[in-house]
Amino acid sequence: MEQQGVVFVVSVSILHKGKLLIIKENKASVRNTWNYPSGRVEYGEDILDAARRETREETGYDVRLTATTGIYNFISSLQQQVVLFHFIGEIIGGSLQVDAVEIADARWITPEDLSKSNVLELRDREVILQITDNILSKKEYPLMIFQSKL
Repeated sequence: MEQQGVVFVVSVSILHKGKLLIIKENKASVRNTWNYPSGRVEYGEDILDAARRETREETGYDVRLTATTGIYNFISSLQQQVVLFHFIGEIIGGSLQVDAVEIADARWITPEDLSKSNVLELRDREVILQITDNILSKKEYPLMIFQSKL
């Protein structure tokens, strides 16, 4: 298969009262799959700014990023090579408002229930479960590893 380029994606797990916010995708290619709020990094955009922007666009929440669980390199369900930068965030403003064009639903779930769920159809299941396991085991790293705006 010919490589068409690497897709850079940011993803944020919003932790609130012991639960995580997951969203149900409404885009045709991934409709009805659950995911963390996420999206592509725009050309020239700072990784941390992209994470906050995507979270606000998909959930209506403004977040403060508190840590990262890592960088994940995988072939997506759409057969694209993805480098995903995953963050943990806490709500600092806004209210839950999903864009019905791209997001069908949103749900709060405990990390334990998400990790054990065989009912939810997860987008790129192995990656979401790896992220969730990292959250459960507190494998978090400081944001200072991202050198922004040099």
